[in-house]
Amino acid sequence: MNLPNKLTILRVVLIPFFLVALMVEGIPYGKWIALGLFAAASLTDMLDGKIARKYNLITNFGKFMDPLADKLLVCSAMIALIDLGKIPAWVVIVIISREFIISGFRLIASDNGIVIAAGWWGKVKTVVQMFMIILLICDFGGKIAKIAETILIYAALVLTVVSLIDYLVKNKSVLSDTK
Repeated sequence: MNLPNKLTILRVVLIPFFLVALMVEGIPYGKWIALGLFAAASLTDMLDGKIARKYNLITNFGKFMDPLADKLLVCSAMIALIDLGKIPAWVVIVIISREFIISGFRLIASDNGIVIAAGWWGKVKTVVQMFMIILLICDFGGKIAKIAETILIYAALVLTVVSLIDYLVKNKSVLSDTK
């Protein structure tokens, strides 16, 4: 197993530790531990792709697991943040619905021998979602922090919808090319 795939697996392995640190009351500095784990896991997302492309270590496992690991990390964090009262459930439902739609679309494409890479809008969406989650975990309090949190939540929501539309428009031929 190559380094990018190990980083992807590490991202998945960090998720339960992140969730425990974030959600279990009484853990000293739990919020900050969770923040560190989430930030580290988010950085592995950037690193594994760069390493895989630079050293031509792209594998079918990586093509499948990398986006899945991203979805697991971001969605688990957002669901936990619903429970903590930091983000509205309806926003998370829209974001997770987009992920299910894209995953289903990728399955159809894969069944037809087509691999669809992540687009620019999807990458920007993921970065904004990760910054949103980091800011929500930090929970700085105060009026300016609350405004920044709200802006990031709605930016993530808009980018989620825009990236979905972009993805479907650019790849609509997948539906007409089905077996």
